[in-house]
Amino acid sequence: MVGKTSGIVPVPSEAPLQAKAVKTLSGRSRASWIRLAVALALAAASDLIAFWVELFPPVQWALDLATAVLLYLVLGRRWAILPGLIAEAIPGMGVFPVWVLVVLSIFLYDDIKGRPKPTRSTSPGQS
Repeated sequence: MVGKTSGIVPVPSEAPLQAKAVKTLSGRSRASWIRLAVALALAAASDLIAFWVELFPPVQWALDLATAVLLYLVLGRRWAILPGLIAEAIPGMGVFPVWVLVVLSIFLYDDIKGRPKPTRSTSPGQS
């Protein structure tokens, strides 16, 4: 019995793994993990570059506009992108990781609006 294997051989699956959007309670589809990772990488790269171009406002504005458009393409229409763009337009805000915070807020609070409110069930003896 020495050296004998159990005979179980892993077989690779035919279909590759694909990330699918998850439905939220509001009915909107939530971005997949891959989309969120891409959006987070874009946001981190933009915030890193924005730190170094803080003294050149036209370059920073172009970078922020390009970041907003790319995040819109990756994440879809999310309202949190607009306040992020407005916050980045404020002079001096380029030193804060605003785009990373925007992506994290989309990830964490995307379906908060659509959550159903808990209903109270009253027992037959209560009115």
